[in-house]
Amino acid sequence: MNIRVGFGFDVHQLAPGRKLILGGVEISHEKGSVAHSDGDVLIHAVCDALLGAANLRDIGFHFPDTSGEFKDISSMILLERTMLSLNQHGFKLGNVDITLCLERPRIKEYVPQMIENLSRVLETGIDRVSVKATSNEKMGFVGKEKGMTAYAVALIFKTA
Repeated sequence: MNIRVGFGFDVHQLAPGRKLILGGVEISHEKGSVAHSDGDVLIHAVCDALLGAANLRDIGFHFPDTSGEFKDISSMILLERTMLSLNQHGFKLGNVDITLCLERPRIKEYVPQMIENLSRVLETGIDRVSVKATSNEKMGFVGKEKGMTAYAVALIFKTA
């Protein structure tokens, strides 16, 4: 069995009057992502981890922020397309582990819906999708609530 591991990272600025979408869930907050797409930093990190594990370059290569096709697009669609590409190359997901870094809002109550959204698109069970969050202890741009980051690790395997 050909097993591969990929790492993903993404960062977005936060600004007032923008939507905050994380893991495909719109969260009520006074700030949201500044981005070309919907700015779902969590899903962007997952896409990069998956694409990296499959040696298929990165999210910016597949979904450039210079293309009008991806303006305001749902990151759930980007994840669907990423999975389609992985499947076409003979890969299946083992598991994905995600850490979101933001000071506020607290996302504990949203995590089950995020996991459900991700597991549906990733075509896997909820027991193979981990979503965690941490603050930056008020340090740096994340701690000052000027931005947020997400990290993801994905295990995939070749089926053919």
